[in-house]
Amino acid sequence: MKRTYFFILNPESNHGKSKKYFKYLKKILESKRIEYNYKETNSLQDAYLFSKEANEKRYEIIIAVGGDGTINKVINGFYNENGKRISKAKLGVIHTGTSPDFCKSYGIPNEPFTALNTIFKNYSKKISIAQIEYQDEKNVRKNGYFACCASLGLGSTVARNANSGIRRYLGDFTGTFISIIKALLLYKASNLFVKLDGKQTIIKQNFNTFIGKTSFIASGIKIHNDLSINDKCLYLLSLKNITWKNVTSGLKSIYSAKPIHSNDIVIFDYANTIEIYKNNINPEIEFDGDPQGFLPCKISIAEDLLEIIVTQETE
Repeated sequence: MKRTYFFILNPESNHGKSKKYFKYLKKILESKRIEYNYKETNSLQDAYLFSKEANEKRYEIIIAVGGDGTINKVINGFYNENGKRISKAKLGVIHTGTSPDFCKSYGIPNEPFTALNTIFKNYSKKISIAQIEYQDEKNVRKNGYFACCASLGLGSTVARNANSGIRRYLGDFTGTFISIIKALLLYKASNLFVKLDGKQTIIKQNFNTFIGKTSFIASGIKIHNDLSINDKCLYLLSLKNITWKNVTSGLKSIYSAKPIHSNDIVIFDYANTIEIYKNNINPEIEFDGDPQGFLPCKISIAEDLLEIIVTQETE
């Protein structure tokens, strides 16, 4: 029985390298006489629309070809507003971006040609997906999904700086680290009002709060946590009261991948539902690497699991 493949290609990913890779990938598909369709995006929103269309047309395997931003938008096209899957399609990923956090988190090869062979083998796993309610710049309620991590506070500024091109010249890890230092110079901390499973808390002088499912969250940052890939729970990690005296120890705690314990500058906890109130000083929120909208937000796990194609060795 022939499978139906639909590729969603971001031709500008990694400064155009994605389109070059796909030129050779198409030759492999044609040499194997594999029937497929594909569309090229002009924007990240296109990736969402093409994914939604492919799900509605009942393609069996929908493949994101691009970076984490493209992958995120393709994932969003698998779901409706209520956290339910549109179809039974599987997600395949051919990463051509700069920061393979999704691939590292879920056991997907970073190398494009190896990733294509993995898709042919069709070994899959089901993972939980975070569902987030937030607002756009016009205060209109939006609903989205992410597979790795959301960030609010300093993280949105870092994402903008890191995506501006600095990683192209300095590399993924160094470019992101420099973006963090640059953001710290200009950032003004503020109090953050949070509810964890209905219990309210105030994070004083919050610099950044991560809300995640996976260990890999951004360009080399690896956060130790006890969650499984289909867990219904999320972790919350906040950095607070950061000064130039303790910034090194604060950053070290999130880059080390060692178990994290709450202290004077770090808060670490787990919850099924996380609500964060509006913050007029630092209102922006990003998830899976790109600024997306604004507070207030509510984050939980979507009702339906997502089936993704992975290497069998990750079982």
